[in-house]
This record gives sequence, structure tokens and C-alpha cells, in this order.
Amino acid sequence: MADAITLNVEGMSCGHCIRAVTKAITALDRAAMVEVDLAAKRVVAQTNLPRAAVVRAVEEEGFAVKG
Repeated sequence: MADAITLNVEGMSCGHCIRAVTKAITALDRAAMVEVDLAAKRVVAQTNLPRAAVVRAVEEEGFAVKG
């Protein structure tokens, strides 16, 4: 079973942001399950990827990962 990685992400505000983050993570792990909560500024990814890879994928889309 994949591990849950929770990130606090700044700069997400719309459906495009949700699609961009989801696509960036699933491009690295096609089996990843990604949930984006705009109000909470949170991304939860069920994936076998290392946390650093998920953070890098989100940041490469132009979002800031906090903490």
C-alpha cells in the first residue's frame, strides 16, 4: 500500500491548479491517488514516491510547499 504524503501548498486557487498538481504527481506515479483541498491549501498524495519527489513536482508547477 502506498504511503500518504500531506503537503501544505500556497498559491492554489482554482480547478486549473487542482489539475496541474494532480497531473504533475501522476506523471511520476500513474497509480498515485491525489486529493487537493483548495480551502485548506493541502495536497494529499497516496503514492510510493519519496516525499522529495512529490514536493519537487508540485514546486515545478509554480506552487510553494510550506513546512
